[in-house]
Amino acid sequence: MAEVLLILPLIIISVGLTIYALLDFVRRDPREIRGNVYWVWLVVILLFSIIGPVAYLTFGRREV
Repeated sequence: MAEVLLILPLIIISVGLTIYALLDFVRRDPREIRGNVYWVWLVVILLFSIIGPVAYLTFGRREV
């Protein structure tokens, strides 16, 4: 039980970060995504727990 309480904050951060990145991804025009690899970023966000959303938010979007 104690192990679950220790990992719970990481799970909450991971889910929240993934939801935020997905909402940002869906709301953006595909031309605002760097490298013209729109669907690759979706896979990165979904497959790589914390690193994927952070990578997308840092490198994947183009500020207009």
